[in-house]
Amino acid sequence: MVRGNVRDGALVATCRDDAVFRRLRELDALEGRCGRCRFRAVCGGSRSHAFSQTENAFASDPLCACEPGPEVEEYDRSMPDDLQALLRTTALFRRLGAEDRSRVAGVSRAATFKRGDTIFREGDASDDLLLIARGRVKVFKMTRAGKDVILEIFGPGDPLGAVAAYEGRTYPASAVALEETTCVLVPRQAFFALLEQYPSLVRGLLVGLTQRLVELTNRIADLTGGRVEPRFARLFLKMAGEIGRAERGGVFIPMALSRQELADLAGTTIETCIRIMSRWGKQNIIVTEKDGFLLVDRKALEALSLA
Repeated sequence: MVRGNVRDGALVATCRDDAVFRRLRELDALEGRCGRCRFRAVCGGSRSHAFSQTENAFASDPLCACEPGPEVEEYDRSMPDDLQALLRTTALFRRLGAEDRSRVAGVSRAATFKRGDTIFREGDASDDLLLIARGRVKVFKMTRAGKDVILEIFGPGDPLGAVAAYEGRTYPASAVALEETTCVLVPRQAFFALLEQYPSLVRGLLVGLTQRLVELTNRIADLTGGRVEPRFARLFLKMAGEIGRAERGGVFIPMALSRQELADLAGTTIETCIRIMSRWGKQNIIVTEKDGFLLVDRKALEALSLA
């Protein structure tokens, strides 16, 4: 493959302007395993190896042993044009200027996970900062006794593993999709390269991190202080406000959670959870259904949240 002659023009100009070289710099042009790999934004594989073995410069690197995991094999190709709009809705990146958001979007990609897919596991390397575009994700940690304890349920606009990615530590907990979920993945190395090059990005990120810290502090106060029943009431009011929809004279919360998962979220035992949910069901305050919960008496729940 001859793309120019250094006797006729500068090598830099050829690499910058030639159509093939420009195409090689586009992530979506990569094929096979390299096109699906989570590291494609910072690696991309060896194009010379690919061309020497297949005569296709965009094929998989034949000498690379990396196999993309099943949870990130399918990339959502409809997202890149909307990445800037998505970043504008997130706590971490909403304060960025348009140019800085464009720079972050330029190194990002989107991945879709099916219900039950593992997004990352506790102890995995935090190679990416993740942002939820749509769907819901359960973040949980395993105790020494082998029991899973839910730490939080995140939804659209929320970051995943932000602190671990920022500090370069392994993920301290695991994340699993509760429903079909699309995430935007920002490679850690590429993101830090942008931070070093553009100070305005750092300032915008600090504002976003501060707001996120305030949100988490408020959540801890809501769900850990006081009696258990008001905590449960505030949990359901929060879910109703975020994902609830008016239905059958009440508000339906389309999220199926087990009694153990509810207990984990409210910071109590499963026995206490069973008692409260049973009582609320008999009082027709909240009815448990197969695919979620029907909040029948919002006023009663609001009164309980203030008790």
